[in-house]
Amino acid sequence: MNNESLQRMVLGNVEVIRVVEWQAPYAPARGLIPESSTEVWTDNEDWLAPNHWDPGSDRAVVALQTWVLRSNGRTVLVDTSVGNGRERPGSPLFHHWQGDFLGLLAQAGVHPQHVDVVVNTHLHADHVGWNTLGVEGGWVPAFPNAQYLIPAADDFHYGPDNSYGNGLREDDRLIYEDSIAPVHQAGQAVLWDGAYRIDEHLTLESAPGHTPGSSVLRLESAGDRAVFVGDLLHSPVQILQPCWNSCFCLNPAQAVDSRRRILERAAAARELVVPAHFGGAGAVEVRKEGQGFTLGPWAASGTERATGGH
Repeated sequence: MNNESLQRMVLGNVEVIRVVEWQAPYAPARGLIPESSTEVWTDNEDWLAPNHWDPGSDRAVVALQTWVLRSNGRTVLVDTSVGNGRERPGSPLFHHWQGDFLGLLAQAGVHPQHVDVVVNTHLHADHVGWNTLGVEGGWVPAFPNAQYLIPAADDFHYGPDNSYGNGLREDDRLIYEDSIAPVHQAGQAVLWDGAYRIDEHLTLESAPGHTPGSSVLRLESAGDRAVFVGDLLHSPVQILQPCWNSCFCLNPAQAVDSRRRILERAAAARELVVPAHFGGAGAVEVRKEGQGFTLGPWAASGTERATGGH
């Protein structure tokens, strides 16, 4: 099943399938990571290019992707990409997006009615879009039998009680109305805060800063460990310098604290770090180096013990 769009690995007793909808140069490197230096990109060109940086255009390369976890007989989706036909006037790339997300899931053997759990690590447009499907007269959950695990802090912040993200972006209201509210109306939303155990292998944990409810998903099974970090990281240069935020972080100081805390644990526990948007292999181990971090081995798809876990 290993091709450009579908990759598989097994961590302990959990099968992990990576479903890549899109990967390409996305934004100017120092536009996406404003505090990053020119030198960190050019000095690391040998491994940043071509999967994380395009030197010719000086644009960061990102992927839109979903991670499918088969754990304890259940199918779990981690984030749901952009969604087709959405009104996103503030995000030109996502506005009226048309992709083959459900077709890719089908190629991976995942059919909507068989999805048991949908995890939204946070409520940005490219993490909740396929929560729902457009039907005549509105939107309905795309996965009719699934529980949708939604961080309570994000649900409040981006919901009507907080006037859709304090009314700063029209897109926030549109995202909530077409991708979150229908899940509530169908009775499939589960709000959580702090920590939430999905099963014996999978646990959600709050990691705020990027958004008020940003979260990570920890996997621990038969000695293998991984942490799905959502948008805690947009580029590997943030591993080298965890004090660098993306341009999308709402609370920069809090985001730095969460990023450093998660990376500290990942390095100590040899967790495979799985960000939402890394291109290439998509996931990497992290090593402690002085007061900072460096990159260890990248994940190898199609393997049983891709992380070399212990």
